[in-house]
Amino acid sequence: MKLFDLDQWDEILQTITRNKSRSLLTAFGIFWGIFMLVFLMGGSEGLRRMMSSTFAGFAQNSCFLMTNTTSEAYDGLQSGRAWSLELADVERLRHGVGAIETVTPLSANWGVEFKQGNYSMNGTLKGVRADYAAIEDPHLTYGRFLTDADERSLRKVCVLGKRVCEELFPDTENPCGRFVSLDGVYYQVVGVSKMSSNIGVMGSAETAVLVPFATMQRLYNRGTEVMAIGYTARRGQTVTALQPQVEHIIKRAHRIAPTDTQALFSFNMEAMFRMVDNLFRGIEILVWLIGVGTLLSGAVGVSNIMMVTVKERTSEIGIRRAIGARPSAILRQIMAESIVLTIIAGLAGIAFAVALLQGLETVTAASGHATSFQISFGTAVGAAAALTVLGGLAGLAPSFRALAIKPIDAIRDE
Repeated sequence: MKLFDLDQWDEILQTITRNKSRSLLTAFGIFWGIFMLVFLMGGSEGLRRMMSSTFAGFAQNSCFLMTNTTSEAYDGLQSGRAWSLELADVERLRHGVGAIETVTPLSANWGVEFKQGNYSMNGTLKGVRADYAAIEDPHLTYGRFLTDADERSLRKVCVLGKRVCEELFPDTENPCGRFVSLDGVYYQVVGVSKMSSNIGVMGSAETAVLVPFATMQRLYNRGTEVMAIGYTARRGQTVTALQPQVEHIIKRAHRIAPTDTQALFSFNMEAMFRMVDNLFRGIEILVWLIGVGTLLSGAVGVSNIMMVTVKERTSEIGIRRAIGARPSAILRQIMAESIVLTIIAGLAGIAFAVALLQGLETVTAASGHATSFQISFGTAVGAAAALTVLGGLAGLAPSFRALAIKPIDAIRDE
């Protein structure tokens, strides 16, 4: 059974045209509602992807320890005391906290000059061990990462960050095997990282060069002093749950008051990831509230305009009922008018939102932060299906109002 034939199509369009101002106002409500919903959904998902890329490569269950001056006097030592982490702390944590999976020391120099031939730039020189890859995945484009053998043999080898490679080797596709000068010391390139996150521990990954931790300690005569310690929790454990035990072990070893919250700084990546997830979960709820609320107001507008239309056509509907028109025919006509108005306005809103999202995607790609803002095809189909259902629901009350018209009332109204 057809929902409506060509004659009914013509009648539907005539009805919409006759009520042009009301139809346009109602169509705009539907258009704006679906546009807001689709655009905000795509925008929030794009922002989520951009934020995720900011933390790309970091283990979600990781944490980094760094030092600060003490804020409390303790065990005969005054407040304001400067102190440092040491290699022994790595072993203390490895053997003292069973739920830790990886624990590794870090060292760094900032503003170091990198040179290769006629090319140079400044960046961060990081000293790390092989197990650091378990905390911050380097995503190697070429070559390999640092190994335990590099550490034991004090080799002068390095892994270049993405931007460092582009600046020092603009005409070389794979620089592995070549040599670069890092703060006046020559290192052989063994790998190139493609990490492009906007954050990094002790410097951005793009502008950093990684060298063996022991090599850097020896060259800069740092002995057993450690600038930072990174660790990850085993599966089934959380960094947040381990933090009190980790801080207790470090503070006890360095004679720091257990209540001193300033002396030891913990950068908890797990908490950062959770905060971002909660933020976007809230944004997603807000998007749905705004979009669905606007859509419902548009649906109420469609229902109202159809009620007015039914009232204006009381005589026509009554006469059609008198000459034998079936209730189903009247019902189909009113429902079809409601659905057509809703779908036309809704599809226009979806198309406009998709066009703006594409423009936003182009702008972000040009700025070097390429990400996808587009909604999925399934989401678009779901939105179109929801519009059809919404249009049908909006036409229910006017349809029942039309079915309630009696021929005698129509004649009296005439």
